[in-house]
Amino acid sequence: MQNFISISKKARFWALGNPNSEKIIYVLHGYGQLAEYFIKNFEPLVELGFYVVAPEGTQRFYLNGTSGRVGASWMTKELREIDIEENNSYLESLHAEISRLNSYKSISLLGFSQGGATASRWKFTSKINFSHFILWACVFPDDVKIAFEEKTEFKSKKTFVVGQKDEYFNSENLLKVTDFYKKNNFEVFLFDGEHKIDLKTLLLVCNI
Repeated sequence: MQNFISISKKARFWALGNPNSEKIIYVLHGYGQLAEYFIKNFEPLVELGFYVVAPEGTQRFYLNGTSGRVGASWMTKELREIDIEENNSYLESLHAEISRLNSYKSISLLGFSQGGATASRWKFTSKINFSHFILWACVFPDDVKIAFEEKTEFKSKKTFVVGQKDEYFNSENLLKVTDFYKKNNFEVFLFDGEHKIDLKTLLLVCNI
């Protein structure tokens, strides 16, 4: 018989820039990445006045076999509802702690790949007033799609970014996913690249 207990657990995050800045951006990594390395993509945003915060998924694993490089994940199909709930709670607690001594005028949220689904779920369960919501190379999660289409108070600026050579999107589903975002009032940016954070596009999007 399956049973559960509640435990306390430490979660790790990385940050760049001045925590007393007026602008903060949360950047959520993709499957198999670590926040320590993912956050390096966003170093140029510090020059734009952002305090950059990269939470790390709490499920870590070896990327190949039983040793070597380690990656992190936000969730799997196993007990996904519990993972979603705990991810949302973790991110809410993180923001509450970070904003305890500073009230940010601008709060942005960027989710890359698997982190895009987690960012979407956080956005839709949170009362945080995100000023800019950026999804990068991800499909909007089905479990929040209806809420997304019906949520009239979704007032954040919305942006979707994807590389035209992204290996996870062929020409057919790339067209399908970009059409979905356009129909739902996202500004869509395409760049000549693969499944990664493109610096030139990032600076363009975050300068808007």
